[in-house]
Amino acid sequence: MNVLITGGFGCIGAWIIKNLLEKQHSICVFDIKQDNSRLELILSASEIAKVKYVSGDVTDVKALTDCLHKNEITHIIHLAGLQVPTCRANPILGATVNVIGTLAVFESILALKNQIQQLVYASSAAVFGAPNRYPTLAQEPLSDDSPLYPSTHYGYFKCCNEGNAKIYYQDFGISSIGLRPWTVYGVGRDLGMTSEPTKAIKSVALNRPYHINYGGFQDLQLVDDVAKTFVRCLEVPYKGAKSYNMRGAVVDLPTFCQTLYKVEPSAAKLITHGDQQIAIAYNLDDQGLENDLGPMPKTPLSQGIETTLKMFQSLHQQGKLSTTDLETAKPKAVVLNEA
Repeated sequence: MNVLITGGFGCIGAWIIKNLLEKQHSICVFDIKQDNSRLELILSASEIAKVKYVSGDVTDVKALTDCLHKNEITHIIHLAGLQVPTCRANPILGATVNVIGTLAVFESILALKNQIQQLVYASSAAVFGAPNRYPTLAQEPLSDDSPLYPSTHYGYFKCCNEGNAKIYYQDFGISSIGLRPWTVYGVGRDLGMTSEPTKAIKSVALNRPYHINYGGFQDLQLVDDVAKTFVRCLEVPYKGAKSYNMRGAVVDLPTFCQTLYKVEPSAAKLITHGDQQIAIAYNLDDQGLENDLGPMPKTPLSQGIETTLKMFQSLHQQGKLSTTDLETAKPKAVVLNEA
């Protein structure tokens, strides 16, 4: 496959690149600026050198179309987007990148007719409403087509993208797969409202305290599992335009912390958490994804935490572990009593 990744220098993008390289696929990253910092955490210099970079704005249809054409791209993973805190602070910018940028991807595919064989894009669990909008949530997971009640601009932008994807299939036969990650954790996750569990693990590697601002339940998904799911969806022939829930370890923050303490006992004196529930339904059913595209990887929470901690410890020993994300202000979580 000749794969183009928009927004490929983020955390999920870096791990997707790692998995694609392992499968010896050709990779081109289309992004507004080159930033190899996350790639350098998980790849060697020789591996990074195999990734082609094209500078461009995802909202620029012509530049994107030219890139797809010149690089003979056959498959696209669309990740480019701004996360909850940025969309809250600047909704117009958030809509421009998240919505117009996604429309530009579809328009570029349309312009090239049959060149692109598969499109997988990042939606989000933030399309769902607060847990109290779903009375049976604790007993019954939500299906892919459950009602959507976003509590953020970001969530509404993702709903818009999912709807537009359906229209492009309806009107032009352009197939797409939307994936809805929840709390993605692992090396390289340094931005976004739900990056705090990763920052807690990183803090343990550095032997420094960290307080997770929120509490309640969430669905923790190891970034390598998320990346493998994107790649799997890219590889399987697909017709349609559906958005799929993803599922990892659905636990509350006390359980996450207790698991971390068991992996590394010193964490018990370092890591604490709040008690307010994030305003996103946490119990999501991923049966639709597995029925349509096959079994997806689900690393047990304890194993995922241990793997992540060991990677952070190794990077720290090598002098490669930045603390910038730990020293900047934490993004304000959208919690249940604000929904």
